[in-house]
Amino acid sequence: MIESDGEQGLQDKRLQILKTGNLVLVDALNRIKWQSFNFPTDVMLWGQRLNVATRLTSFPTNSTAFYSFEIQHNKIALYLSSGKWNYSYWEFQPTKNRNITFIELGSKGLEIFNDKYKKIAQILSFGMQFQPLRFLALGNKTGNMGLYFYSPEKRSFEAAFQALNTTCDLPLACRPYGICTLSNACSCIRLLTAKKGVGSDCNGGFSEGFCDREQQEMLELSGVSSVLRTAPKRVNVSKEVCEDLCLQDCKCAAALYSTGEDGTSFRECFTYGLVSGVKQVERGTGLTYMVKVPKGTQISHGKSNVKKWVLVMVGVIDGFIILLVFGGLGYYLVQRRRRRNVLASDNNT
Repeated sequence: MIESDGEQGLQDKRLQILKTGNLVLVDALNRIKWQSFNFPTDVMLWGQRLNVATRLTSFPTNSTAFYSFEIQHNKIALYLSSGKWNYSYWEFQPTKNRNITFIELGSKGLEIFNDKYKKIAQILSFGMQFQPLRFLALGNKTGNMGLYFYSPEKRSFEAAFQALNTTCDLPLACRPYGICTLSNACSCIRLLTAKKGVGSDCNGGFSEGFCDREQQEMLELSGVSSVLRTAPKRVNVSKEVCEDLCLQDCKCAAALYSTGEDGTSFRECFTYGLVSGVKQVERGTGLTYMVKVPKGTQISHGKSNVKKWVLVMVGVIDGFIILLVFGGLGYYLVQRRRRRNVLASDNNT
């Protein structure tokens, strides 16, 4: 219900939708008397338009980072921002490098238009969904973007589309210095150091400060990548140079080195100011994730001086689950065989 102040009530007042998508009630002098929302907001309603350079924002609890859904000239994207760092983790680009002027939420999907009001792309809802879309929302817990409709059967709003459908593709699926494993569970990078032994927390042993290069080194994690994109990048560099780039930067906490699956692609180095969005991937992808740690966490072996990390709990949960399954199956087969032997013995007597 819309209420207005003043003696004349709704007289000489009108509703209009601004370029930002905000529904406002204005008087004869164009002064706003009521509005549907103020930015920042995390919701876009059906029929609303949002122009390029507009963004929705959402703030997770107990975190200094925040999520944003941003409309840019060449794409729409989801971002995780923390301090001066800004990383995308989902993007949608119109084909043929066509520029975006505004977007509008329609009944069947999110429609994308150019400066001539021509629809150039659309993100459609999936499944057998017969109800019209009601709103777009950016979740404050996961950072996922969804298109929602009202389900009369369930009497609740349900997602007709979600940008990310896998837990490990979410930017904050695990705690800082946590790794999302292939089974969509979280594991920690637990370090073994000469001074402290095995760390207990995901960030144990890491919060030592990153500016004393003589006291820091890089811990290599094979089979691990990051969902965070648009990190500062250098191309055609070696892995050793990539390590050095992070060690020289006080604000660098981790680096990702990529050679491609065949090892012949551009040798790329990405540096990160936070260790989040880390996930386990299949080996052989040509990716090496490196975390800055205090010296003494790693040891050197042999003449080649190859650094070996001592203990990293990546895939521990996956291995534990497999162990439980096979252990339980083995126990069942042993007990079944014993039961058969007992029955056979009873029959013989």
